[in-house]
Amino acid sequence: MNIERFMNRFLMDLKPYKSISQEVWEKAPETWDKVLKLDWNEATVEPSPRVREKLEEFWKTHDLLHLYPNTSNKELISAISQFANVPEGNVQYFSSSDSLHEYIGKCYIQSGDKVLILWPSYDNFRSTAEANGAQIIYSEMNDGFELDITRLTSDIRYYQPKIVYICNPNNPTGHCIPKSSIRELVSEFKDTLFLIDEAYTEFTHQSVNDLVVTFDNLLVTHTMSKAFGLANIRFGYLVADIDHIDIISRIRNPKNITTYAQVAALAALEDPEYMWRYVDEVNSAREWFYNALKGSDLFRDFVVYPSKSNFILIKCPSVDIKAHIYYSLRERNIYVRQLSQTATLLNCIRITIGTRSQMEYVFDVLKEIMSGMTA
Repeated sequence: MNIERFMNRFLMDLKPYKSISQEVWEKAPETWDKVLKLDWNEATVEPSPRVREKLEEFWKTHDLLHLYPNTSNKELISAISQFANVPEGNVQYFSSSDSLHEYIGKCYIQSGDKVLILWPSYDNFRSTAEANGAQIIYSEMNDGFELDITRLTSDIRYYQPKIVYICNPNNPTGHCIPKSSIRELVSEFKDTLFLIDEAYTEFTHQSVNDLVVTFDNLLVTHTMSKAFGLANIRFGYLVADIDHIDIISRIRNPKNITTYAQVAALAALEDPEYMWRYVDEVNSAREWFYNALKGSDLFRDFVVYPSKSNFILIKCPSVDIKAHIYYSLRERNIYVRQLSQTATLLNCIRITIGTRSQMEYVFDVLKEIMSGMTA
């Protein structure tokens, strides 16, 4: 049957965002504690105990499954506002930053609009933009996966995109663009809308949230799936000029953020110290893991890229070695990410950083794998 006649024409040739298999869900629950999932940059520990306490308390004291969620949680807006350090009118919450990106696509992208992406990057926004008719332009980082500000600025001047998407820190490279550079970009290109995806910003202790009070061409998106450890809850929020909040709220469906997501997010925001302790532990473990790899003769032919996020990008000497490491780790219930969205990443794997003890274990397994290859 020819069902294509019913389709959105922009989906005809759309390359879908490829999420990798979640094999952990195929395993028996009693074996989950033996799995080390380092492929999606989730937290490797549970969120603040306050989250479970608040959810259990709510479950015991309320019988609200038959009702829609609170569609205007003022307490939650206040908590987000305080954490993001911007006025309440400059924030709005959503059922994940991915969902928020879909709303941004609907609100700001029309057929033929140019969307420039600092590349490589998180590929889901690319598919979201293309589904709304965008023409995608890639502005490549330099060979070391660092920002080439001259090239980016030149590309923006030449292509005059309607939207520029920057993941900061970058996923999958871990590179972080200084706040001063973003300020210069939004200041120079006032007729371009800059979407800064700060999914990993807690690991840098840097954000451009405050710039939305000054610049109306800036959207800053956040998730609580990473540092806060709420990936399964699905919760994100937007920081932007109050008029942008109004525009997106016109089509935002407030019933889509479940009561349990709201309770969990509020509980996590009430205990930021827990999150910051985890961030500090991850940052310390990341530096240890980076130095361990760089200092080992077994990995002398690898390129290990410095990172300011909760993951590290590693370039293997060949695609075959990359595949061998990936499948050897998987046999040991350690899952990492094979990358392929651009030619410069074909030899690369990305490893989520967990606690120091977890990364010491991963390093020992990697040494065992490499020793077996060279024996």
